[in-house]
Amino acid sequence: MSKAFTSEEATLEVVVPPRAPLPPGVPNYVTPRGLELLRAELETLESERAEIERGPEEGRGATLAAWSARLAELDRRLASAQRVDPAPGPATAVRFGSRVTVDEAGEEKTLEIVGVDEADPARGKIAFLAPLAKALLGRELGDTVSVTTPGKVRTLEVVAIEPATSD
Repeated sequence: MSKAFTSEEATLEVVVPPRAPLPPGVPNYVTPRGLELLRAELETLESERAEIERGPEEGRGATLAAWSARLAELDRRLASAQRVDPAPGPATAVRFGSRVTVDEAGEEKTLEIVGVDEADPARGKIAFLAPLAKALLGRELGDTVSVTTPGKVRTLEVVAIEPATSD
């Protein structure tokens, strides 16, 4: 067997997918639900450590290195989290945490503006840094916004604004 394939020479590169980026100087705003999701992720990650320790020795070092990298990144994100609670009373303008319904050419869609770790566009949760969210922030009922997307300009009318939900 070639020396290149022996365990003494093998090194595993640990690759941990990065979290959604936050540009330098941008606060890490989180909804109350987003903060709870981060805390739950931390609990899950911490419980994984015991499973790794009980698992097979082969590859344990690389697995622990990946686990440590994930933990460090999550710790940084939690340390920088700035919880934004919903404003009391009726929503009069789109703000962080709002659920906003827009009408685009007769088709309505509801979006929630959330933190970068909570974003899930397929479920209508868009990060506050997304171009669409930036265009909607501060808008009021009946306002129209134009958003440039690849290939076209979208025109949307704000038809409903409500505080964030807990789902």
